[in-house]
Amino acid sequence: MPNQLLLPLRNVGLIFRKELAAYFNSSVAYITLLVFLLITGWFFSSSFFIINESDLRVLFSLVPIIYLFFIPAVTMGLIAREKSSGTMEFLVTLPFSDWEVVLGKYLAAVALIAVGLGFTLFHFATLVLVATDLDPGAVFTGYLGLLLVGGVYAAAGVFCSALTSNQITAFILSFMIVFVFFMLDKMLIFVPGSLTALVQYVSIDFHLSNISRGVIDSRNLVYFASTTGLFLMLAVRVLEMRKWR
Repeated sequence: MPNQLLLPLRNVGLIFRKELAAYFNSSVAYITLLVFLLITGWFFSSSFFIINESDLRVLFSLVPIIYLFFIPAVTMGLIAREKSSGTMEFLVTLPFSDWEVVLGKYLAAVALIAVGLGFTLFHFATLVLVATDLDPGAVFTGYLGLLLVGGVYAAAGVFCSALTSNQITAFILSFMIVFVFFMLDKMLIFVPGSLTALVQYVSIDFHLSNISRGVIDSRNLVYFASTTGLFLMLAVRVLEMRKWR
């Protein structure tokens, strides 16, 4: 029984390491991380030196916008690239299940997102040196919220990458999905009153704002976990459909 439990974890780990190495063996990781850091650095520096705002609120509000382009770029080739190159057929001949492949690739994307967020801790270190009223708890929950949002968007990107063998198409589909999630709470004034509560709950920004205030509510965690799980499950189902063609 222990071996039966460890084997799937080992397979996921193999896929994870393979995909993470693929990121850093190509220019994808370096270009996306560089652009991510340049944009966050520019806006943080502008708020810090020009308007003298010594907190991370600018960064926490900016990163979800950068995610709209950053995460589709990170995830577009996860499965689409395998399909277009023909390596997907080789991959499925190995003793890996579809969910192991999807989960391993998803975790690699989340790891790259975490690396990007980790580099922005330089801004936090800068504030520690000059500010005396920083709330470490709020900073922690702010970063946790950003990572959870990145996890949802990455899962959506994996699903879109599974739908097609064209990476550009995967990017566009992923961008459209994350853009809808991003805009939902901003469109509440156009939503009928009877649907406001539902649309607000589906909106990812509503849950991110709760966590960013330092409140870790189980309802928010359930939302992030269930939405991420839904997209990953859909990605697995898409891969399983090839068996019936």
